[in-house]
Amino acid sequence: MAQTQNQSDEFYSRFYDQLLESQTWPGAYLFKFIVKSESEHLNTLKSFFNQYSPEFSEKLSSKNSFTSLSIKVKMENPDKVIEIYKKVSTLEGIISL
Repeated sequence: MAQTQNQSDEFYSRFYDQLLESQTWPGAYLFKFIVKSESEHLNTLKSFFNQYSPEFSEKLSSKNSFTSLSIKVKMENPDKVIEIYKKVSTLEGIISL
């Protein structure tokens, strides 16, 4: 079932509040994604973080079909975190954790 815009807005609003409560801003934030290993979007995903001096960590699944990608970056505020998740959501086949 597709999310409606209201459901999406509600999700991001709750997520924003959780980020405010759970983190110190500005501060380090760890993004985690699962991507099909042969995905053309892996490099696109990484490019979203170029301006943040990212620390990338990749791990292949046991059958090498998926890549777990962790990205540690310094984020200024929850809005920046949500902005990146919204950009990533436009890429097909990427799971945000």
